Amino acid sequence: MTNKNLNEMSYREATQELEEILRAIENDAVDVDELTQKVQRSSQLIKLCKEKLRKAEKAIDQVFNEENCEAPEPPKPKQKESKPASGSLF
Repeated sequence: MTNKNLNEMSYREATQELEEILRAIENDAVDVDELTQKVQRSSQLIKLCKEKLRKAEKAIDQVFNEENCEAPEPPKPKQKESKPASGSLF
């Protein structure tokens, strides 16, 4: 896949290019001189994918809010068990 402009890429195209880069690196098809460029491109693609996921999440949340649906609540953090105040270990 060619280095398409990031602004024109879909999520699927970005993940496919990431997979191609990974396969090339795993198969030693990338020489040392090219490795830095591949790592930099991967970083840009990962950032793009994260941004697209955040936008999708916001859009989904907006649909739930507009339809007066309740979005699922995030899991509550586990509470730590309180230990007795006495100096005893047991």
